[in-house]
Amino acid sequence: MAKGTASKSVDNLKWLIAFLVFGTAVVGNSYFAEIAFLYRVLAVVFLFIIGLVVISTTSFGSNAIKLMRESRTEIRRVVWPTRVETTQTFLVVFASIIVLCLMFWGLESLLSFLTKLVLG
Repeated sequence: MAKGTASKSVDNLKWLIAFLVFGTAVVGNSYFAEIAFLYRVLAVVFLFIIGLVVISTTSFGSNAIKLMRESRTEIRRVVWPTRVETTQTFLVVFASIIVLCLMFWGLESLLSFLTKLVLG
């Protein structure tokens, strides 16, 4: 077996294990309905964390974690607008919406009037 094929097979096995853990959490929550809600929630959260840890060891999972880390770095670089800029932008958008609403209301009124005029 080639190294890439073996790695893919191991990844597929890890995905299967993770989905089995997720399924166990869902089915177990229903099966043990008589147990206190808090304990069931804790068990489901615990099993989902285990499933996510298993997925994070796959090539897809490690790439996803890398992407999240890079995204955090990029978010820190973003220049966020100031409060004044945000307020001004909001006011421009709000005024534009009001103007467009009035234009559409006027157009609808005109078309209604013309329709009534034509149809009697």
